[in-house]
Amino acid sequence: MNKESKKETFAADTSGRSAADWIRALLVLLFGLAVAHLGVTLFLLSDLGTDTFTVFIQGLSRTVHLSVGTVHAIVLCILMVVMLMTTKGYVKPGTVVCAFLGGPIIDLFTWMLGAWINADAGMPIRIGSMLVGCVVLALGMSIVINSNAGTGPNDLIAIILSDKIPAVEFRWVRVGCDLFFVLLGCFLGGTVGAGTIVAVFLTGPLVQFWLPKTKRFMPK
Repeated sequence: MNKESKKETFAADTSGRSAADWIRALLVLLFGLAVAHLGVTLFLLSDLGTDTFTVFIQGLSRTVHLSVGTVHAIVLCILMVVMLMTTKGYVKPGTVVCAFLGGPIIDLFTWMLGAWINADAGMPIRIGSMLVGCVVLALGMSIVINSNAGTGPNDLIAIILSDKIPAVEFRWVRVGCDLFFVLLGCFLGGTVGAGTIVAVFLTGPLVQFWLPKTKRFMPK
């Protein structure tokens, strides 16, 4: 988003969307979700650190003595309920899709790529996988956002805050949110790696870089 479009908001009224329009939007979202989680998988397989939100979930799971998967599901459900009660135009059907399909997609890509990219691979491969993963993750996120069918609850935090703070570009709001999750996760006992720090400062700027480019290919 350039300076002219900086004040453009992400919230949108989709009440007039037809069933055919919803099908097209959800298909675009599913494609973007697959791209984004290919990036997440490349990032995780590099074994150089987890993504920022996972650091928070990991730390919280160690604090409440529940599994990471259980805590992840609980937190996402709480976020969706809170956002439904306090905001309008953000939580859509695709939000539920993002919340519950991400894990299986990551498992699929891990099964496909895990034999070639792992902790035993050479460091150049692992660093390359981490960096490519960040770029691909941001590309997929921009497609999901531009589908206007919904975004994952954890990603919606930065999107909502970006709309509420129009003077600050989305990229910096996202960096702030990622940094918050990492610091809170560290305080709770989560593990941070070099890749986590890279993700904090790359994800937001890369998503903003991709947003106007992928928007040109969105169905009307």
